[in-house]
Amino acid sequence: MSSGSDDGADGGGEEPTVEDLIEQLEALETVVDDHDERVQVRDAMRTARDMSTPSVFGKVIHGFDRGDLAEALLGSVVFGIPMLVEGGTLEVGEFLAAHPLAFVGTALFTVALVVGIIYVADIQEVRVHDPLFGVLPRRLVGVLGVAFLAALAGMTVWGRVDWSDPMLAAGGVLAAFVPMAVGAALGDLLPG
Repeated sequence: MSSGSDDGADGGGEEPTVEDLIEQLEALETVVDDHDERVQVRDAMRTARDMSTPSVFGKVIHGFDRGDLAEALLGSVVFGIPMLVEGGTLEVGEFLAAHPLAFVGTALFTVALVVGIIYVADIQEVRVHDPLFGVLPRRLVGVLGVAFLAALAGMTVWGRVDWSDPMLAAGGVLAAFVPMAVGAALGDLLPG
């Protein structure tokens, strides 16, 4: 190994990464003859790999269990409590109830937003594992389901909606559901 300015270390190229170090150690492993030295090189590669994997972010997430459900519920409640006590939620709900296209558009936007947070934004690497009916990702269904149930229960139990007018009540629940779904997705992903 030389010191100085080779392979981009002179400031004109990219900064070396842990992956670059691992590649150099792999190359070194092929030319080392002594067994003890080869073990030391392998230990150094293992350490470099451990350094390149952050403790929370960067994990591969698959499946959806009770822990994930609890994290999603916590995120949903944290984001949703303000919606349950805010009068503007009912105003938005009234508007959505009176405008069916806005109602459907808001529901679809919420699903798309959650899909974007979970699968597109690269907060974590999320893999679909054993989808429901072979199509629906369990994580997506779980996050949306827990957020919807939290919005429905919260708005109903706290007397924010009156189910004598179902469309008006559904509009209020949908208005609370939007931020609760975002909170559920973030709550599920951020802890890892």
